[in-house]
Amino acid sequence: MALEFKLPELGENIESADVTRVLIKIGEKVEQNQPIVEIETGKATVEVPSEVSGIVDSVKVRVGDKIKIGATLFTYSTAGATLKKAETPKSQKPEISQPAVKKESEPVITTKTQAPGKVEFRLPFLGEGIESGDVTKVLVKPGDNVEFNQSVIELETGKASVEVPSEVSGKVLEVKVQSGAKAAVGDVILIVMGSSSTPVKEVSKPAPALRVESQTKQASETQEERSKMFVPPVLSVTKAGMPDKIAPAAPSVRKFAREIGIDINEVSGSGPSGRISIDDVKLFAKNLNQKIRKEGGLTGGIGIVKETLPDFSKWGDTERTEMMNVRRKTAEHLSYAWSTIPHVTQFDKADITDLEELRKKYSKTVEQAGGKLTVTAILLKVIASALKKFPQFNSSVDMERKEVVYKKYYNIGVAVDTEKGLLVPVIKNVDKKNITELSADLAEISRKAKDKKLTIDDMQGGNFSISNLGGIGGTYFTPIVNSPEVAILGVSRGAMEPKFVNGGFVPRLMLPLSLSYDHRIIDGADAARFIRWVAEALENPFLLNLEG
Repeated sequence: MALEFKLPELGENIESADVTRVLIKIGEKVEQNQPIVEIETGKATVEVPSEVSGIVDSVKVRVGDKIKIGATLFTYSTAGATLKKAETPKSQKPEISQPAVKKESEPVITTKTQAPGKVEFRLPFLGEGIESGDVTKVLVKPGDNVEFNQSVIELETGKASVEVPSEVSGKVLEVKVQSGAKAAVGDVILIVMGSSSTPVKEVSKPAPALRVESQTKQASETQEERSKMFVPPVLSVTKAGMPDKIAPAAPSVRKFAREIGIDINEVSGSGPSGRISIDDVKLFAKNLNQKIRKEGGLTGGIGIVKETLPDFSKWGDTERTEMMNVRRKTAEHLSYAWSTIPHVTQFDKADITDLEELRKKYSKTVEQAGGKLTVTAILLKVIASALKKFPQFNSSVDMERKEVVYKKYYNIGVAVDTEKGLLVPVIKNVDKKNITELSADLAEISRKAKDKKLTIDDMQGGNFSISNLGGIGGTYFTPIVNSPEVAILGVSRGAMEPKFVNGGFVPRLMLPLSLSYDHRIIDGADAARFIRWVAEALENPFLLNLEG
């Protein structure tokens, strides 16, 4: 029996459209999200994706036809095809006795064949929490031929600079960004004239983290959360009452957006060809709610009222400069960490007199391997062992779910002082490397930081951080925990001090240590034991082999 696919709802007040292209034919197999017709409505031209999969039995529209919402576009048979979830027959009751489980996953990368003609290349999903960046360099120009995976722009996002590779290939018709501009995920970067044989990479965002809850409970809580959180925005329409663009979204997604007061045409989609999901609508609503809260007088800290700066020119000359992207992100992140994490700092000293002799003795050997034997390099190995002995320091706190996330891997961030500000690149799998290898890794990642060559991956995945200010000076300081980590070790300059040994005072090289930690998961006694273990491991390196 042939089934019908009808023109879905396209947006508020849109009742009909003109068919400009038909992209399918009889006998062809259609997949979900595959464009089937191109239509023009108001000021927007959009490709309508199929919401079903199957074999086309007949095509009911032609180029030039004016069609209304609900008109049949084509009929199909479902041999070997799967309908979308929204089309489950109403008579069939959904299973509600079993919990719905969502698992965290990596971004999904797939490849398909690019349709011929003009293709928009949009800034792809770059990583969790990364929504935009500053364009520092444009590497192509109109008329250039771009290949798949060829770098097209250089982007600075947060604390990392990265070259963005093209996910399409063909001749560049137009470049939509320029150096110095900001680009958000989903923004059009290039318009390319592609060919039918061109591969296209599609990257979808990771699914939400593991969560188990019954569908009945989820449905009841969702309505309550919407009423508390979301504030309806003003819809964006043209003079003719039509939206500037038609968002590619299923009717169920459009209905959900209307229910919570969101204009679907303002939402950026994370799916193929900018397809909008319910998760995209939720993220948009969450960001909008946070923006409204801030504009209403509250910052990220609970109950902290934003104060307006005075007019400094009353007391003398001033000069204003825009915050660099790194400084701005650092300010935002540390403000969040300070306002949400109850900080406590524990201090101690380590006698590194004997360690310093060993460090000088073997420094030449490490240099031959491409590294530099420093206290920080040694501390990387010490901290990795300490995290195994004290697993609560290798965790993160999830207050939303009232859970503690214990990690089974050991990645450590090291603060690096650069011209652009403080960067914290991450050295991965520290527990699996010896001190010589860690010294080489530390030298390499510090060089990348100072040369502005860090990638997004270099900046992510840390479990614990080390900030060593010994090269500058000072005694103790209180470092801020690098959320979502729960602890950070501050290291100051070592100094010779008198220490009472075997009935008399002798000069010993003492290293000041400062451990800041998240008091939600770490108690003071735990912190004292942790920093004392670290100090003893520096004083007695054999302890690493004994307990590490």
